[in-house]
Amino acid sequence: MLLFTLRRAMSFTTRILKVRPESIQFVNDKPQISDNETLINLEIAAKELTTTHNAIGFPTETVYGLAGSALSDESVKSIYKAKNRPADNPLIVHISSIEQLKRKLINYEIPQVYLDLISHFWPGPLTILLPITKDSPISKLVTANQDTFAVRVPNHPVARALIAMSDTPIAAPSANASTRPSPTLAEHVYHDLNGKIPLILDGGACDVGVESTVIDGLVDPPMLLRPGGVSLEDIKRVGGKLWENIVVAKKTAGKLEPVKTPGMKYRHYSPTAKVVLFVNCGDGINAIENYLTNNKVDASATKIALLKSKHFGEDHPHFIIKRLGTTGNEISHNLFKYLREVDEEDKVELIFVEGIDETNEGLAVMNRLSKAAMEVVNGGEA
Repeated sequence: MLLFTLRRAMSFTTRILKVRPESIQFVNDKPQISDNETLINLEIAAKELTTTHNAIGFPTETVYGLAGSALSDESVKSIYKAKNRPADNPLIVHISSIEQLKRKLINYEIPQVYLDLISHFWPGPLTILLPITKDSPISKLVTANQDTFAVRVPNHPVARALIAMSDTPIAAPSANASTRPSPTLAEHVYHDLNGKIPLILDGGACDVGVESTVIDGLVDPPMLLRPGGVSLEDIKRVGGKLWENIVVAKKTAGKLEPVKTPGMKYRHYSPTAKVVLFVNCGDGINAIENYLTNNKVDASATKIALLKSKHFGEDHPHFIIKRLGTTGNEISHNLFKYLREVDEEDKVELIFVEGIDETNEGLAVMNRLSKAAMEVVNGGEA
């Protein structure tokens, strides 16, 4: 009976609360909100964060996040439980301003190595690693007992307003079930987490479409731990001499290897359907035909989606075709949305995806696709 009671207590009637990002302006890091519905719903969400240990869904410029107080073990436990996320996979702390970071989380100056980068990219999709001190108020569950924590200021008015109004640094991974594609719409969050969280703030589609870039400037040479919304090229350009020798971390850590940031461990971003990634395959015609023949797949009897970008043709009458775009920004914006759409709505069995060059935004896109794909076909074409 006790077990049944506990299970019922963790079940929610998940509400979707509309907010208008364009109605929020910041003056001296304080939100000014002109739309009454947005103000009321943000107050409801802020109260949920400060008076309960429940996790809630909210929009950022990258993907939708699942927020809980970074200072509370119980709130962080709610995040892991809702996502069914392994506890050795750290979380990123989100703050509304540098002032809040210094007042709430650290008693030291931000290391010099980061100053030019955060001056340029904050608020924005750049996450930095900072040292954890002995008296740190951050829950050890956020860092998975590491000696650093990851932090950023999101460039989304709803996210910043929520953090500022609650005056609570929040731990926030993507608001999806663990291993699923990251959510870029409130309906994606509802699909994965309905009944597991009390509310979702619906601020429309996310602009960037992939998670933040994570960098570690506490090591020499500095490291790019996870590619994302800020490109490697931009980090080198803005960071100057301190970042000219930045090293890109390997894509996936070993099962027993501790990691400092999310996205480096376990399978990620995966639809239910099998994802096949095609790289260096020209217009894709021969590579796709060979794959179908070699794997004895009847395209007329199998539901297949093709997510194409720059080079693949559309001469596949039985396929569901989705155009990711031709620029890195377009492709990153559309990637997770279309992976979910063909998987959840079209119910396809196979998803073929055209790979792109790993330059600029392409590095983040290919990082996500390599983790989502169950098979990679390399055509060997330059």
